[in-house]
Amino acid sequence: MNIMQTETGQLKVGVYDTSIAKPIENAQVTILGMSENNLFNTDVSGQTQIISLYAPPIDYSLSPDMPKPFSAINITVTADGFIPSEINGIQIFADNLALQEVILLPIESNEAEGEINIEDPTLWGNFPEKIPEESEKELPEETGFVVLDNPVIPEYIVVHDGSPNDDSAPNYYVEFKSYIKNVASCEIYSTWPDAAIRANVLVIISFTLNRVFTEWYRNKGKNFVITSSTAYDQAFSYGRNIYEEISVIVDEMFTTYITKPNIRQPLLTQYCDGSRVSCPNWLSQWGSKSLADQGYTASQILKYYYGNDIYLTQAEQVKGVPSSFPNENLQVGSSGNSVRTIQTQLNAISNTYTEIPKLRADGIYGEQTEEAVKQFQKIFNLPQTGIVDFPTWYEISAIYVAVEKIAELV
Repeated sequence: MNIMQTETGQLKVGVYDTSIAKPIENAQVTILGMSENNLFNTDVSGQTQIISLYAPPIDYSLSPDMPKPFSAINITVTADGFIPSEINGIQIFADNLALQEVILLPIESNEAEGEINIEDPTLWGNFPEKIPEESEKELPEETGFVVLDNPVIPEYIVVHDGSPNDDSAPNYYVEFKSYIKNVASCEIYSTWPDAAIRANVLVIISFTLNRVFTEWYRNKGKNFVITSSTAYDQAFSYGRNIYEEISVIVDEMFTTYITKPNIRQPLLTQYCDGSRVSCPNWLSQWGSKSLADQGYTASQILKYYYGNDIYLTQAEQVKGVPSSFPNENLQVGSSGNSVRTIQTQLNAISNTYTEIPKLRADGIYGEQTEEAVKQFQKIFNLPQTGIVDFPTWYEISAIYVAVEKIAELV
């Protein structure tokens, strides 16, 4: 292999005030270390253009024991009236789109200049191996913290950014889907086959929901749901970039988890890299990639590692959204209350994201609604189909809730 060969990956930066509900137009994003053409401004939706950048050959990310498979860049972000921010170590893979979200703080907040240092992915960096646990937890008595009959998708995950007993480590409140995307972007490579990414995402979701459902740490007197320590839980790097290739898959399946017959809880799906560390009866990350190369589906990969008696099911409730997906896609020709709900929510979102056209909320899915949906999908990195499918419904719901919360504060 010619190790001097180079390829390109892509980066898009979104810049926001307080939350994604308040995009910042004309923020300046500077890529450090570039001799020229290194300054990019955000548009009315707070986003830069897609930027092409150097990346090592994609083959480096497809096998263990290869040279470093990603390039790492640093950026500074500035905007009038806001404290500048610096993000170091954004990871770029060949032929993949990295998405970097940046939250700027107003100058009047009087906080220190923001700086985020992104950790290496676990397949490349040096991280502690997982301490084994039982995959099925004994649930506490009903007087304990567990009060749910069935698993639900929480609105937020409280992540302790350190080991469980490190009281000096901060806690972060992270939106559930964002947490799963962050962990997946830390734990695997976005260049892997679709089936391998899906299998690993399902494992990450199931592990997380087991911690949620069993209130594992809260029953130990802790004030968080999960940690960023790979010895106890799974990697999480605050403020890191994610990848469109992972993001799209998480959006499709964030309510799906792994379980077994006759247990109430999601399975605690432990895993390891399978190269530096072996873990019989757990998923091997590199092994899952190899099985996907051989044509295994995500379900077949999971059964290979966790047994033929496992199955996939869905959480029936997603907290923090106004209404659940209507169980059928909405598209041109659809009509009814679900269409009216989407039209009303898009109109509210368009007050902030003005590139989305206003709609008549008549409950009829015509070409104007289709165009508004496509524009929403473009802004929020979803496939631009013009169809309100499961991922689009929940993304519209989440952004609608966010902009309504901001509107209440104004």
